[in-house]
Amino acid sequence: MEFRLPDVGEGLTEADIVAWHVKPGDTVTTNQIIVDIETAKAVVELPSPYAGTVSALLVDAGPTVDVGTPIIAVDVPGADDAAAEPAAGPALATEQETAAQTPPARQPVLVGYGVKPGSTSRRPRKKPPTRPGSYPVTPSMPAAGGGPGAGPVFPPGVQLPPGVPVPPQSPSGGPARSRALAKPPVRRLARDLGVDLGGLAGSGPEGLVTREDVERAADAGQSGPTATAGADAGAGLVPQASAPAGEERIPVRGVRKHTAAAMVASAFTAPHVTEFLQVDVTETMAATRRARELPEFAGSKVSPLLFVAKALLIAAGRHPMINSSWDEAAQEIVVKRPVNLGIAVAAERGLIVPNVKGANTLPLAALARAIDELAATARAGKATPADLAGGTITITNVGVFGVDTGTPILMPGEAAILAFGQVRDMPWVVAGELAVRKVTTLSLSFDHRIVDGELGSAVLRDVGSMLEDPVRMIAWS
Repeated sequence: MEFRLPDVGEGLTEADIVAWHVKPGDTVTTNQIIVDIETAKAVVELPSPYAGTVSALLVDAGPTVDVGTPIIAVDVPGADDAAAEPAAGPALATEQETAAQTPPARQPVLVGYGVKPGSTSRRPRKKPPTRPGSYPVTPSMPAAGGGPGAGPVFPPGVQLPPGVPVPPQSPSGGPARSRALAKPPVRRLARDLGVDLGGLAGSGPEGLVTREDVERAADAGQSGPTATAGADAGAGLVPQASAPAGEERIPVRGVRKHTAAAMVASAFTAPHVTEFLQVDVTETMAATRRARELPEFAGSKVSPLLFVAKALLIAAGRHPMINSSWDEAAQEIVVKRPVNLGIAVAAERGLIVPNVKGANTLPLAALARAIDELAATARAGKATPADLAGGTITITNVGVFGVDTGTPILMPGEAAILAFGQVRDMPWVVAGELAVRKVTTLSLSFDHRIVDGELGSAVLRDVGSMLEDPVRMIAWS
């Protein structure tokens, strides 16, 4: 039985194979973890849907594969007998007719119940258009060897393997361009690697350009049609110059690729406005030290970020519109009642933002434990798609990197994000006297379609007031 890569998230199309936990010859049981994959959202452990013996690993660790690609083969005892059909005969006609009328049961999958067999039908496939690598022979395109239909001329001895760019020609003798047949993930990969699909001869069905074709072209240093016919016999493909010495190219995959796409989409979709506020947090720092001594916080990491998070949650309760999203299709603002607080975490695989579900309902000690557990899980690369989905408002702690402030970009689907800068000793005027106080800078970015300057200022002012005097958190909660 072959196990195909499932969609473990919300419409994911591909994933990276991170590490296998089994090898050919191993015995596996149902729901045993067999492989770690990295999707666009998180690293996920996949369980085996079968019990049996691993006969082959169909994909090595490392590459990115499309959802639906077979990744492992398992020999399941009795599977061949169950799949074998008995010889046809008059005595079996009634049983076969009965079986034909009984719809097969749906097979369970990791997400939902899959597609019910026989419930849908596919429309007839249209005849594919002329594809790269299929060139009609015309009087201006002599066949190699003079025979009709032999294709365009190349120098003697040149072999063009699948995936290597070839030079399509037009009847006028100049270069011709046509749209390559390729799936969206393959097109994205080609764009990321700088490979021109228009010059690739696909090795897949109907000339489909595959991931392997693109990677082969990228490894060969090709970014477009570069096969040339040299003047000398035996002249072959002319690869582009390799990268200059000292450069390192890192493939953009998994979490980092998703983060980049999400940030670009957010920056160019939602009109961002950022406001800044310097705050005296001397009393918050004292409250942090006092909380560390309380038994309720034993085993939890108590930091100023905890009080910043609590202040933002209370401010969101006082100003619900800050915890909302913009529905472009419906032209509506969607106000979220539970506050799912996102905490930006710099993990090894890139920036990820897990969120605490219903954070506004948690007391301070429970909120501290939830933030600690979620951050630890994210840094270990074990955050699940459920941990990362559904956030409504976010905090990013840039102070841990030793900087004062920044202009954070909104998470897609959210109306606001708060940045918390480093806490420093600064001169501050207190009751008309100059003193040295603990000071930080807060910055709030918000979607100006939803949040106007008055609302954004009110939220930022409330958070600052509660950090200046933590007692206000009790009065306003």
